[in-house]
Amino acid sequence: MAQHSLSLEAPDTLNKCILRVVDTSVYNSQVTVKCPLLEITPPGFLRPVQFTEADISIGFNLNLTACDLGLQNTSCGTEFYDLPDGIYIIKYSVSPNEYVYVEYNHLRITCALRKIQDIYCELNLGACDPPASVKTTLNEVRMIEQYLKAAKAMVEFCLEPTKGMDLYRYAVKLLDKLKCTSCSSC
Repeated sequence: MAQHSLSLEAPDTLNKCILRVVDTSVYNSQVTVKCPLLEITPPGFLRPVQFTEADISIGFNLNLTACDLGLQNTSCGTEFYDLPDGIYIIKYSVSPNEYVYVEYNHLRITCALRKIQDIYCELNLGACDPPASVKTTLNEVRMIEQYLKAAKAMVEFCLEPTKGMDLYRYAVKLLDKLKCTSCSSC
């Protein structure tokens, strides 16, 4: 039986107010694509925001804001609220929607990644071997980045969201201990 191979990507981004979702599906040319439905449940919410045929088409590449996700309802288009880090449940389906779908847990880590960038900016690295204290900080940052990668793996591949969020929170706690003066809070 001919069928579609549905697939989505939600790449990590440093843009605090955007969640990017890209359709990476392979569609069978012999089967008509009908009733596409994208559902996204932000962290802490129980009901998804739905995007239908009017919003999406084959090969879509969406940059979703807080307004799009129902997290902001004022000043849409002129003011852009930051999206929270956490687990976003993303489901995509086509007709028959109850049978042809994919569902992902996406761990957004934008705030943590921006903290890491801020720390790198404050290190004032030169094109030479840094002092021991800077090397120590670099090693700590590398370890934190590994915790973030492990958190994403737990949520997105191992399907253990609680473990993933525990690792994420621990990584943010370690970042906060580095006392970056220009870092924002997550």
